[in-house]
Amino acid sequence: MSGITPTGYNTVNPFVFAEDATALGGFLQRVFHAVETADARTIDRDGLVLHSEYRIGDSVVMIVDRKPGWPWMPATLQVYVDDLGGTLRQAEAEGGRVVTRPTPFFGAQFSRLVDPWSNVWWLYQQDADWTGDEEWETEDPADAGWESTPELDYIHDTIVEFLPTLRDPRAD
Repeated sequence: MSGITPTGYNTVNPFVFAEDATALGGFLQRVFHAVETADARTIDRDGLVLHSEYRIGDSVVMIVDRKPGWPWMPATLQVYVDDLGGTLRQAEAEGGRVVTRPTPFFGAQFSRLVDPWSNVWWLYQQDADWTGDEEWETEDPADAGWESTPELDYIHDTIVEFLPTLRDPRAD
């Protein structure tokens, strides 16, 4: 990878289109303790948010208002949190819905939630004592990377069942 990443940014930074960028930013502030970069907020000539930035930990999430006629594009974002249960409770209080309840997953507790804008958040709370030595093992090369357990089946099944139910919130 060549080039220079600006200070304060990562190599990859998510850009989310929302019906109400300011409201989604508030959700991020209340649920993930995001901090808005006020100088980055740009309002377009039509009054919609053309650009805004919210820092969550060491990452920046950029949010813009979707313009009329732009397609609906829900985001899927991965976030490591310190308190998975507290994060989920706050998200539910803010109108989010748990899609996958906390489940052990390779050295972490894993959960998914959908926010009121239909973005899907993949949340991880890393176990402090995890070494990373656990491997995905299988005897059948056709199943490489997949070992069925009740936890993995649940994690798999919840997203497979949920995603087809996602609908453009503007259509309601």
